[in-house]
Amino acid sequence: MTADDTIFALSSGQPPAAIGILRISGLQAGAALEALTGNLPEPRVATFGNVTDMVNDETLDQALWLWFPGPNSATGEDLAEIHCHGGRAVIRAIEAALEQMDGLRKAEPGEFTRRAFTHGKMDLAEAEGLSDLLFAETELQRKAAVRNAGGALSRKVDDWQQRILQLSAQIEAELDFSDEDDVAPAQTAVLQQAAQSLVEDMHNLLARPRAEKLRDGIRVVLGGPPNSGKSTLLNALVEREAAIVSDIAGTTRDVIEVPIALGGVPFLFIDTAGVRESGAETIEQIGIDRAHQQFAAADIILWLGDEGQGPSADNLVEISSRSDHPEHRTKGEGSFSLSPVSGTGMDALVDYLVTRAKDILPDADRVSVNARQADRLTVACNCLSAMIGEADYLILAEHLRMARKALDEITGKASTEDMLDGLFGKFCIGK
Repeated sequence: MTADDTIFALSSGQPPAAIGILRISGLQAGAALEALTGNLPEPRVATFGNVTDMVNDETLDQALWLWFPGPNSATGEDLAEIHCHGGRAVIRAIEAALEQMDGLRKAEPGEFTRRAFTHGKMDLAEAEGLSDLLFAETELQRKAAVRNAGGALSRKVDDWQQRILQLSAQIEAELDFSDEDDVAPAQTAVLQQAAQSLVEDMHNLLARPRAEKLRDGIRVVLGGPPNSGKSTLLNALVEREAAIVSDIAGTTRDVIEVPIALGGVPFLFIDTAGVRESGAETIEQIGIDRAHQQFAAADIILWLGDEGQGPSADNLVEISSRSDHPEHRTKGEGSFSLSPVSGTGMDALVDYLVTRAKDILPDADRVSVNARQADRLTVACNCLSAMIGEADYLILAEHLRMARKALDEITGKASTEDMLDGLFGKFCIGK
C-alpha cells in the first residue's frame, strides 16, 4: 500500500439509498472509469450510460459518471465519480469490478482527505474543520465547522505568518546585508512592538472557548444522594428512558452518558451513582468515586441533594426535583423547583441550560481553536513574548523562526520558501 496507489470507496451514505457515489482517485482513475463505461467523458460533464463488468461484459447498472483530471480535483490528482443506484447489490458489484483491476484498492479511512492535504487542496486546519463538519449534529456545530473547513482559521494564521515573515526579513537583511544601501536598518523597538501586537492578537483567540466544547457538547452532570430523582430527571431532559428508575436506593451504579441537542445546542447529560458518606458496599463505592470524577469535569452540575451539600463548585445549580410531592421543600434563590414527572418547571430549567451553554460554548460566528491548535498557538505566543527586552538580532531571529514553526504546525505548511520570498521580495536583493 503506497501513496501512488489508485484508491476507490463509496463516498455517499451507507446503502440502501436512492443514489450511491463511488469515488476513484489516482493515476489509474481514468483507465478504471473507461473500463467500466467504455469512454472517458469531457472533464466535469455528467455522462449517462451503462456500467459494465469488463470481465464478463455484464451490465452492472445504469449510472451517471464524471471525470476530473488532476490537479483540478478534490484530491489534487485524477479523480472519477460514478453516481449509481444506491442498493447494496449494485454498490458491491461495482466495487468488485474495481477490485479486479490492476493497481486499484479500497481506500483507507480518511485517505481521500489525506491526499487532498498532500496535494495542497486543503491544509491541516481545514481538514480538521471538515472532520468536525462531517460529525456536526446541531446548527451551532455546523456553522463553526463550515468556518474552519472554509479556511477561516487558516487565513488568520496566514496573516500572522506574513507579519512574522516581514519581521524575519528585516532581521535577516540587517544580519546579512547591512552593507547594502537599499536595506533599511531594523529597529529593535519597532520589532518588539510588532511582536507584542502579534501576541495580543493570538491571546485574544486563545481566550475563546475551545472548539472541542462545541463538538463534544456541554457536560451536565446530575448529582445527589441515592434515590434523589437523578435518573428520573435525566429521562425527562432527554425525553426517553435512558436510565433505569426504581424506588430502590443505589439503582444507578455507574456513569450513564446521553448526548442530545436542546435548542440547537449540543449537550452531554451524565447520570451518576448516588453519593453518600457511609454505608456503600464495594461496587457502589466505585460508582461514587466515578461520580466525583464527573463533578470535576462538569461544565454544569445539577445537584438534587440537600442544599449546600453538593460539591464546592461555581458551576453547581441547586435542584429541588419533586415539586409535586407533599413533603417538597423549596431551595434558596437561584435554585429550580420542578417535577420531572408532571413536567412542572422543566421548561425553565431547559431554557437556563441553553442560555448558560451559549456563554460556555465558542461563538459559532467567530474562529475558535481546538486543543492541538491552541497548544501550537501558545508556543508561538511564548516565542514572540520572549522577544520583548531582547536586543540580540540572532536571538530575535531564532524566536521568530520558532514562532513560524509553531504556526506551520497548525496548518501543516512549510515556511522555508515563504521566508525566502519575504526576504528577497521586500528588499530587492537580487542585484
